[in-house]
Amino acid sequence: MKTIFTILLAQIPVFLFGQVSKDSELFKSLKTHDSIFFEKSFNQCDMDYIGKAIHADMIFYHDKSGIQNKAKFLENVRKNLCSNFDKKPIRKIQKGSLEVYPLYDDGKLYGVIQNGIHEFYIREKGKEDLLTGKAKFTHVYLLENNQWILKEVLSYDHQ
Repeated sequence: MKTIFTILLAQIPVFLFGQVSKDSELFKSLKTHDSIFFEKSFNQCDMDYIGKAIHADMIFYHDKSGIQNKAKFLENVRKNLCSNFDKKPIRKIQKGSLEVYPLYDDGKLYGVIQNGIHEFYIREKGKEDLLTGKAKFTHVYLLENNQWILKEVLSYDHQ
């Protein structure tokens, strides 16, 4: 019994300190990256940007529309998010929901896992953005040539 208690006690720091502090440089960097990434790709439909910002082998798991590779994902962005600018879908992150977990290989940062809650809106000219839903997300970003590249996406619990 004492051994089990010691093992459990030793695991507490992993659970308490796995996420980086919200005032750390890594967290701030990923928060900024998330904001720029979704503003340019989802909200502004900059297809050149999004094509460069996602990994060639990106996989997107969506609880409503299945598994998508990079080509299918880009096709769906064009068709579903970027085809009607009169009623444009917009993504915002729910304030305070972002979490960042660093990934290391032999002490060297190579990526992060990022979790949070998306809020989705419809934007119409001359009107306030209308909240239409929300979902949880998990992203795996790899650090390649000092750039964060989106490699894996889970988008789930859409409401």
